[in-house]
Amino acid sequence: QVQLVESGGGSVQAGGSLRLSCAASVSTYRRYCMAWFRQGPGKEREVVAYINVISRTTYGDSVRGRFTISQDNAKNTLFLQMNSLKLEDTGIYYCAAQRRDDTICPIAMYDYWGQGTQVTVSS
Repeated sequence: QVQLVESGGGSVQAGGSLRLSCAASVSTYRRYCMAWFRQGPGKEREVVAYINVISRTTYGDSVRGRFTISQDNAKNTLFLQMNSLKLEDTGIYYCAAQRRDDTICPIAMYDYWGQGTQVTVSS
């Protein structure tokens, strides 16, 4: 069982930055895919970015070049640095994990989720 706790959400003006954190209850280094998802108002949940067991990162088209996913393995913490925020980045951001023995991270297989943290971008 993996428990995930997000923090760092808040309100920011467009063009600003926020850094989200996700603390895991176990060591996820080289054992779990870790991801950030988000769900905007009236929208379906979408994957923002993820990192696989060999620390390869992948980004959604809408955030590539603006967001950076990273992890501090010593502290079992996942981060999402969000720069140049846009109004459409508003939503609840969730941290998720899936145990893997390979390097792929199927989007549908994330089975551990945090409670979410609200990000609101205003003009």
